[in-house]
Amino acid sequence: MSKDLLFFLALMPILVAAIMLVGFRQSARRTMPVTFLLTSGVALLFWGQGMVEVAASSIQSLFITFDILYIVFAAILLLNLLKHSGGVGAIRAGFADISPDRRVQVIIIVWLFGSFIEGAAGFGTPAAIVAPLLVALGFPALAAVILGMMVQSTAVTFGAVGTPVLVGVRGGLEGPEVAGALEALGMGFPELLDMVTARAAMTHAVVGTLMPFLMVLMLTRFFGKNRSWKDGLEMFPFALFGGLAFTIPYALTGVFLGPEFPSLLGSLVGLSIVVTAAKRGFLLPSRAWEMEARENWPAEWLGTLSFSVDENGKKVPLWKAWFPYFLLAILLVLSRLPQLPFRELLTSISVGYDEILGTPISASSIPLYLPGSIMLLVCLVTVFLHDMRGREVARALGESSKMILNAGVVLLFAVAMVRVYINSGENPIGLEAMPILMAEWVADLVGYVYPAVAPSIGALGAFIAGSNTVSNLMFSLFQYGVADSLSMPPTWILALQAVGAAAGNMVAIHNVVAASATVGLLGKEGMVLRKTVFPTLYYLIFTGLIGLLVIGLLGTTDVFMD
Repeated sequence: MSKDLLFFLALMPILVAAIMLVGFRQSARRTMPVTFLLTSGVALLFWGQGMVEVAASSIQSLFITFDILYIVFAAILLLNLLKHSGGVGAIRAGFADISPDRRVQVIIIVWLFGSFIEGAAGFGTPAAIVAPLLVALGFPALAAVILGMMVQSTAVTFGAVGTPVLVGVRGGLEGPEVAGALEALGMGFPELLDMVTARAAMTHAVVGTLMPFLMVLMLTRFFGKNRSWKDGLEMFPFALFGGLAFTIPYALTGVFLGPEFPSLLGSLVGLSIVVTAAKRGFLLPSRAWEMEARENWPAEWLGTLSFSVDENGKKVPLWKAWFPYFLLAILLVLSRLPQLPFRELLTSISVGYDEILGTPISASSIPLYLPGSIMLLVCLVTVFLHDMRGREVARALGESSKMILNAGVVLLFAVAMVRVYINSGENPIGLEAMPILMAEWVADLVGYVYPAVAPSIGALGAFIAGSNTVSNLMFSLFQYGVADSLSMPPTWILALQAVGAAAGNMVAIHNVVAASATVGLLGKEGMVLRKTVFPTLYYLIFTGLIGLLVIGLLGTTDVFMD
């Protein structure tokens, strides 16, 4: 069978998902079962897999789905506890004290606070925390999910204390071919990862600086009373300032300190600078901007998560309202630092299934290390700190459980489809896994303009798997091989992979489903994708142009020290 035909067969489930979600506006609840069955059919009929391998991939997906739902449930529960304790009301008032302008709130909450959560935890946690927080502050659910997905871009390559690079790129490259090339140059993997980190951080800093401005534009154009680009354009100076306040320390950290801390330190520095500037009105327009009045919101903007922040009449001091989130951030960082003993302790307990049904496919979960466990600990602290009554806790638990049940079915099929895709390389006829084959087809087609395409390969992996780390695991060795065959600098091609994989998180289907679940917006995933595809295209196009320019200026080389 020709490679062209195999490419289009592998692409077919993705096309069907896009057409159903975006074209026909079908819900993910209807779309994901169809695409799972279609992907399974392609694996069985054309990749030579048996029912056992497909079943093993489906069982593996149960472990991953549990991890996602666990995180989402804990994020919703924390916010519901704050809702019933009076904490949400205090947070809302606190942001009004910084600035009543919703555009400023987006830059501070989504761009900076969301990036900090990404740097600490990764794996979709920012959207799970930021989206319901925005709803609690009076944003439409649809806007909250779109903005929550957009923050999963610049910070993602160094999310979870550098996991996409330390685990993804390294795990994808480890093998005799790359190890031999490094040894010949007197290098090791740490030096290679530092070089990839520096290049990825600089690229992100150039492209990502405009992301807060794009967030503001999306808000004013689609959710403002005037549906106006102009309302967003007048915020350009402050949005650019907010972007640079994050990306400058982010890039410097990536160049000089390695992959663990660019997102963490960049967001912390940015928060301190931008909050201070906003309080003083620096670069802010003379008038504050508000969204469309709530009574005029269309039905498609609304989710089932709603907040009446003063429903209990309870007043909580601002420091006490924010303390759970600060505690969460601190615990997430402490649990991820390899220099401290907590990481080893939390990862010591693992639940797994090796060689599922006799196949090479395995699955595991480390429940104590998941951000959900830390969030549940913070939930417990919140109950006592805010002196909550039993009935308030019960209501928060009930509301959170109801929402998570609705998301479970969709995620089961979405993640199962992903695992069938990724595991399709386990076949008796020697075919590459579907994502690898698609990437090779594209590389053969484009040749020496490949740097413009390399980020899109990374984005494809993230779109399918919902993870920068998994995309890097799947495609890093492939990207290295293409760079070697085209005599291009491997470190730059690997950096383009890492940046593109971060951008792909903005349109990753099961990330959209998980974020939608946190605000009760299930069934409207296509509407989210139709909006987030634009910032994704911006990121991929400009990253590709940077790759073409830099590699064009460097010339061709087959060594790492380019």
